Amino acid sequence: MKRFFFLVLIFQNAFSQEIPLNVQKLIKAYPDQIVGYKDNKIIFRDKSNLIYDDFKNKTNQELLDNPDIEDQFKFVYNRADKNLIPKEDPGRIRNEAFFKKIYGNSKSEVESKMTEIIWCPKLVNQKIKVTTVNGIDKVVKKLSAELDHNPEFKKYITDIGGIFSWRKISGTNRLSMHSYGMTIDINVKNSNYWQWDCKCKDEEVALSYRNQIPLKLVSIFEKYGFIWGGNWKHYDTMHFEYRPELLL
Repeated sequence: MKRFFFLVLIFQNAFSQEIPLNVQKLIKAYPDQIVGYKDNKIIFRDKSNLIYDDFKNKTNQELLDNPDIEDQFKFVYNRADKNLIPKEDPGRIRNEAFFKKIYGNSKSEVESKMTEIIWCPKLVNQKIKVTTVNGIDKVVKKLSAELDHNPEFKKYITDIGGIFSWRKISGTNRLSMHSYGMTIDINVKNSNYWQWDCKCKDEEVALSYRNQIPLKLVSIFEKYGFIWGGNWKHYDTMHFEYRPELLL
């Protein structure tokens, strides 16, 4: 019997070594959609697949415009820290085909998987629509319930700027993460966005980091799998995006 369990342990270790660590994170983060990995391909429950790594060296702009799935992990996401001024954009690199596969390939397909919830019933009581994919609606309800016990954050979480909007990111041909119903913009009046501050869309412009969002508020969002746009060199401090794989 001991020999049997020893062999099982060896097999499990070998299996985990065959699958890249970041693919393991994706499988853990999206268990309803991703079922495996083979021959450099992410395998989905419907038996379709996507290339994981195209093995191409890319400029910063190419990483934004034409990333593979592996590129999404190029920069490590560090949880909010008052002493950290972002020098990179962890989570801002996104493979559009991957997220369309997870959440929906069109506006109508995404909308068909959405539901309405009440955002912060005590402090705000605002109706919002979020995706049900991977139980994100339930995650947002838990996030909302915790925020409801923190009245000091009311001005930040009242009149949130947006959840679902099938659209391109301003100044680009890239689909916004708001297109999938899993991204929350909190109150814009207390937020900073690099394009607003530089009055430009130039990715190479020199930026002076700005932020008004309390890091305690950020840490609550991170607790529930949301990364923060304020952790980017190209900061977007109102922006919270469900990317649990980057927090594992």
